[in-house]
Amino acid sequence: MATYILLSNLTDEGAKTIKKNPGRIKEVNKELEALGVTVVAQYAVLGPYDFVNIVEGPDNETMGRVSAEMASRGSVKIMTMAAMPVDDFIASLE
Repeated sequence: MATYILLSNLTDEGAKTIKKNPGRIKEVNKELEALGVTVVAQYAVLGPYDFVNIVEGPDNETMGRVSAEMASRGSVKIMTMAAMPVDDFIASLE
């Protein structure tokens, strides 16, 4: 499985949803798993993004589908980035 970083911002609708139902955040994790993605870590953050998720997925196509599915709901905007361990990056340069 490859590692991906999801940077997300809530829309106005998404902010209303989690204010009414904060548990919705964890429910989405289960939906991600049903789409073939494992949530490794999840953080609510201050700054230009609302959440940072570290996930594992089988491939870029799956992650594209996940990002499109989540964005189509209108509650969140997501930036998806593929990530690699630093040791793997260093090894690729040697």
